[in-house]
Amino acid sequence: MIKKIIIIPFLLLLMFCMSCNNDAEQQSSIYLIQGKNATDVEISTIRDLKTDLKKVLEEEIQIVKEGTIIPENTVVFVLGTLDSNTILTELITKNSLELSNINPGPRGGIWSKKTYANNTEVIVLAGSDVQGLQYAVYDYSKEVLGVDPLEYWTGKLPSKKTLVDVFNFTPKTIAPPKVPILAYFENDVDELANYRGKLLEYDWESYTEMINSLVRLRYNAIQFFDMLGRPEFYVRPEYKKLNPNYQIDIEYLDKMIDYAKSKGMKIQVDFELGYQIHPMDENKADCWSKYKEDWLTAWKYYLEETPLRKTDIFVLRPRNQVWDWEYKSSCGESKIEVFNEVYKEFGLLVDKYNEDAIKVAICYSDGMEMFNEGFNPPKDWTVVWSDHGFGTFDHELKDTKGYEFGTYMHAGYWLNHTVHNPYPEKVESVMKDMFQQYGADKYCLVNGQNFRPFLLNLEAYSQVCYSPKDFNADNFYTTWTQRYFSTEASKHAVSSMKLLHEAQEGRKGYVEHLWEIREAVSYLSNAPIVRPGKSPIPYDYNRVIGDIENTKKVKEVLKKSLSEAQLGYDKMNGDANFYQSYILLPAQLYSDLIAFETELHKMSLLKKQYETTKDKKYLNEAIALLPTAKSKLKIVFDRRSSGDIDTKWKNWYAIANRRQNNGFPTYDMLAAIEANLTKMTL
Repeated sequence: MIKKIIIIPFLLLLMFCMSCNNDAEQQSSIYLIQGKNATDVEISTIRDLKTDLKKVLEEEIQIVKEGTIIPENTVVFVLGTLDSNTILTELITKNSLELSNINPGPRGGIWSKKTYANNTEVIVLAGSDVQGLQYAVYDYSKEVLGVDPLEYWTGKLPSKKTLVDVFNFTPKTIAPPKVPILAYFENDVDELANYRGKLLEYDWESYTEMINSLVRLRYNAIQFFDMLGRPEFYVRPEYKKLNPNYQIDIEYLDKMIDYAKSKGMKIQVDFELGYQIHPMDENKADCWSKYKEDWLTAWKYYLEETPLRKTDIFVLRPRNQVWDWEYKSSCGESKIEVFNEVYKEFGLLVDKYNEDAIKVAICYSDGMEMFNEGFNPPKDWTVVWSDHGFGTFDHELKDTKGYEFGTYMHAGYWLNHTVHNPYPEKVESVMKDMFQQYGADKYCLVNGQNFRPFLLNLEAYSQVCYSPKDFNADNFYTTWTQRYFSTEASKHAVSSMKLLHEAQEGRKGYVEHLWEIREAVSYLSNAPIVRPGKSPIPYDYNRVIGDIENTKKVKEVLKKSLSEAQLGYDKMNGDANFYQSYILLPAQLYSDLIAFETELHKMSLLKKQYETTKDKKYLNEAIALLPTAKSKLKIVFDRRSSGDIDTKWKNWYAIANRRQNNGFPTYDMLAAIEANLTKMTL
């Protein structure tokens, strides 16, 4: 049995009193000793450890600075780095503690138990640097205390522990991660930003809890995007209807940035020029040679007058700098030549404002073709290859050309932002290939969309970027699901998620089916698809026929996924809220939508038969299906309205809160179909 700490004042005077006074702190069972030079991030991390310990122990817990007299009969944690806590230097000198700035190295840490002459043990959680300390602490909380890094989102609470339990670990070295920068991209966050609080703005609780979880998963940077006032929010009709008075709150943005920094995260910004924080006229975004000074002036404004001056990682895409689409010059320029110059000029500007800047060129979409064909930013830019949205690449990398290389991956994508697409197998095979074949392990950006539905993939990317040689998709699936569900339920959960992934084969997803529904509605109502700011699309049966076979396959796969999800739900012991929200509900939501789409397809086939035969019985049969279609649409609405069992997530799936992509079916659409089909029978 591991002994509890019994430290006599004399030893404490020798070991822990660097500047003692006679005012001993109030006696407590557990003391967390932070260094006298602890940084704000260290202090925040140690406070998190205190909170975690309080979740599992009844004893009083205090945070004290080195030099404080520690009473007898206490448990002591020594926390920090060699730069912050001189006690660690003492322990290294006297007790062979193995820790230095290069051992284990940046972002690396240690767990240790050290015993002294009177058989006193202290727990050491320390790092080669501040992030190493963070991982030492957060890994300890997860593995020893049982605190879930995703607790806020999963509802999983730790069980109670004893003082003996806090010593129940094997000392170890926490190696630095393979990928030194793992960044999170806050993009397409509508549901998270809308489900409570102001529209299109994070409420403080969910935002800070997202950051807290990301840090525990070893994400050490966050790219702000939506919260800078993306152009859609104040330009596109759908968003102007949703929030006609949208206005970015710059003070609130500044507060969000400061919070992320307080948790040790670097701030990353794509310095495109369309944000509401300081928008540039989009007519100036397609001719660099004419409007170069306007671009540079806008960037200077960002760096001098806005919270973006706090940026640590500066990103550019070689694309239009107001809208995220291909750069098509209005003045006859070569886009490759333009961006070779843009990156040089912007890089020089950044260096003037931040000599420690990290610069990242994200080759998104046509940017990858450009890199293969002659786009060459200065060598102090890290070049990043982008997936197509679902974990794999459309473009082969011909030659890294000597650049530091990284990846931009999607844990979630706008085609599946309602229902997640679990693919740890892709995470394993694709990332390992990118690391081994191209050395693309210097940086990774992970797009988490609205975060909550994509926890599985987000953690998978975290683990493969930490230690690719140890990441195995099947083991990850099992470990992850057994963390939350019973052993039997876990098996069904994995099976259901794998089938859910299969149902989205070929870059399909919930949102893609919303578009297919619009195509069917257009054909059945003899009306074009109207798109704000774009030309209408004429109704066309050929657009529908291509969707029918795929939807049949999706329906069959989803039937199996839903069955497996239900079997697992029935085998859950105790609280099943998270199982319902993460495993069962996605399969239900997707199945509901496919059932509605299937009715529209049945009607479309009947309408086509009428057009071929001119026999009006087919129109009448199609009209007879409308009540069923209406009932299926009601199920879609009702499920999205009721959503999760857990009232914490009420309104998450509300139609009004969803991302405004591809619209959403309405009863009015069915009325238009009925009116058109009835008219055709006359």
